[in-house]
Amino acid sequence: MADDQRPGRGRRPTLMDVAEHAGVSRATASLVVRKSPLVSQTTRQRVEAAMAELGYVYNAGAARLRASRSRTVGVVVPNLTNPFFAVLIAGMEAVFETEDLAVILANSNEDIAKQAGFLKRMREHAADGVIVCPCEGSDRRLVEDAAKWELPLVQALRYVPETTSDYAGIDYREGMRDATERLIALGHRDILFVSGNRRHSARFDRLAGFCAAMEAHGFDAGGVVELRLTHTAARAAASTILDRQKRPSALLCFNDVVALGLHRGLLDLGLRLGRDVSLVGFDDVAEAALVLPGLTSVATRPFEVGENAARLLLRRIHAPAAAIERRIVPTRYVERESTGPAPAALDHGLGLP
Repeated sequence: MADDQRPGRGRRPTLMDVAEHAGVSRATASLVVRKSPLVSQTTRQRVEAAMAELGYVYNAGAARLRASRSRTVGVVVPNLTNPFFAVLIAGMEAVFETEDLAVILANSNEDIAKQAGFLKRMREHAADGVIVCPCEGSDRRLVEDAAKWELPLVQALRYVPETTSDYAGIDYREGMRDATERLIALGHRDILFVSGNRRHSARFDRLAGFCAAMEAHGFDAGGVVELRLTHTAARAAASTILDRQKRPSALLCFNDVVALGLHRGLLDLGLRLGRDVSLVGFDDVAEAALVLPGLTSVATRPFEVGENAARLLLRRIHAPAAAIERRIVPTRYVERESTGPAPAALDHGLGLP
């Protein structure tokens, strides 16, 4: 900044003066002042040098005044009709209620424009922060825009790769790897992973766990089929899934919505679950224990994940410069009657459990 571009004599330099002097945006300069980890070391040094040269002093009192809170937080998920998300949100609300915060819910329905519109409304209404389960197609702008707006954001269940934000999630990879290992231990070799037709981190992590277990035993990990994540689509696909050149002895599903649809579809075909074919879901929703035969599933504790996401957001609201944190909940395999030894193992009397 040339001498004639410096703040006038007697006028205290502003954050905008610092930003212009350092050649960055005001939002970036603000992140440096608040010691945010989202700024690179090079940019931080440039802004700090500008602050020192201009004699800029951070006014904490004024900052607190600007940061007066609205007592509202936003939560956006991709599918409010999925019972899993109802439990997740209940966990969030249990925490926010203790802080007397109102929760505004939104359903992105896997629509980028709807998700972006909701976040903009949260900014316009001065929400204290947001929790986002990123919809399919989300990119770095999700996190970068929130940082630019100084809107605290936590990603939950899913994450946008190569972004820096707090995250509350589930160890999907290990959960699916363990479920696959359990089926292999029962003699299953032809295991089909029944996946959703969406592209996001939760799918990639589950698929990675399945592939890791199959490949560790030298088995073909190419058994993957994609369906719409609805009961109706899964039920209708039951006959097609089994009518493959190499019929699977076990079906390992992306979630319980798909598994429960297949459960009904396989019974419609007269198959005996746990004997003719094994079926495993993921999430262990309440219905898994209510159907007959009971659905083996992987418990993911969504209430706890919701609590973690809410606590991370509160922490970020109260301490904007705190280090980034990830809280990952482990899974638990819940065995019920829908799984059993592979038919070939039974036929050959292999003595499997």
